Amino acid sequence: MKHRHNPMNQNKNNSLNFAIAGVLILLASACRLVPHPMNFTPVLAVALFGGATLPRRFALAIPLGAMLLSDLALGYGFGPMNAVIYACFLAAVGLGWLLREKRTWGRTLGATLAGSLLFFVATNFFVWFGPMMPPPYDCPHTLAGLVKCYVMALPFFRNALAGDMCWTLGLFALHHAANVWAATRHTTSGGRLAA
Repeated sequence: MKHRHNPMNQNKNNSLNFAIAGVLILLASACRLVPHPMNFTPVLAVALFGGATLPRRFALAIPLGAMLLSDLALGYGFGPMNAVIYACFLAAVGLGWLLREKRTWGRTLGATLAGSLLFFVATNFFVWFGPMMPPPYDCPHTLAGLVKCYVMALPFFRNALAGDMCWTLGLFALHHAANVWAATRHTTSGGRLAA
């Protein structure tokens, strides 16, 4: 039997997706604005979560919206490094898309680790490749300089990975709990469990 497209359901779904995306953008932006351990933010987690659970246009808007809002609020300028950072978060949305069909906790943690590593490798390569920093942060444009750059960034990676893992587990666990709760409510009728 063919189901007819119901525009009311489509509008309801769009409104819900818009609300979820808005909440995730605000969460990620706000967490960057309040005091927090360096790099312990939910931006990568909301990008992964959006990619795994929301339509693509909403999922892509989440990390971009969160970063733009918080960068503006923090008074950060915009330059080539922003493009690298934003691209890493868009790649995290892509990793989330890979979780759509078969999401397990192992695959989710693997996607989180991949996103964290991508961010670490790409942003620190760009730092090394760009203009020289003043001593002691200078990293010559040699293999030894590249290694030095990555070694100096390890404390930031540790915090970023911890934050990415915690926020991702929290978001997906909350989503799972909400789905279980909704399914339980759906099986009730008049306050009694359906037979």
